[in-house]
Amino acid sequence: MADVREFTCVLWDVDGVIADATAGIMPRVQQVLTELGHPVPTFDDLRAWIGPPMLESFQVRAGLNPDEAITAVGMYRELASRGGYATSVRLYDGIPELVREVSEAGVPISTASTKPENQVRAILEHYGLDDAFTAIAGARSDAEINDTKAVVVGNALERLRAAGADTSSPVLIGDRHHDVDGAAEHGVPVVFATWGFGNPGEEAGSIATVDAPAELRELLRAGLPALAAA
Repeated sequence: MADVREFTCVLWDVDGVIADATAGIMPRVQQVLTELGHPVPTFDDLRAWIGPPMLESFQVRAGLNPDEAITAVGMYRELASRGGYATSVRLYDGIPELVREVSEAGVPISTASTKPENQVRAILEHYGLDDAFTAIAGARSDAEINDTKAVVVGNALERLRAAGADTSSPVLIGDRHHDVDGAAEHGVPVVFATWGFGNPGEEAGSIATVDAPAELRELLRAGLPALAAA
């Protein structure tokens, strides 16, 4: 049951909510682990890598020590930069239109992603969505820094406030338990998108789950008077 309330701004996770970057992420992770001489996960196992910070995943899921993980992240990002950050990224059907609709209704919106911010910006620019966002917040690009979801949510809220947005009642659209847990540190409720990469149970603690962008639109219309009136 959705805990419908009035929201003043919307934060968007990127991987698993706006964009599906698996076609680029998975081969790069496999190549890095191969070059470092570590076991290579299957594509099915690699789904769990999408969402959490990559520095964390290389340690928790691949068993690399902290120094190895920093090296791995650097290698991964070098591979990503060679092909262009928007290469092999597709946007989920219906999401660009919804993002644009929310923005054009005058609702302040920001990304809140643990994907490096330069990559987030490149994807949005590639698809012509960057101008819809009041703020763009992602992780720092230094390989040794592990910007958690809580950190990027805090940055997103700070940038929205700096832009004059009302952040008194935000909501985050996410797809992993990291989104729920990180947003909770700021008292931000989460709407959980099941089309992303979360496993059953990861939605625990969210105020609602949505199975398709059309369902998300209806929920946001209930919580955003400006959108409902548009």
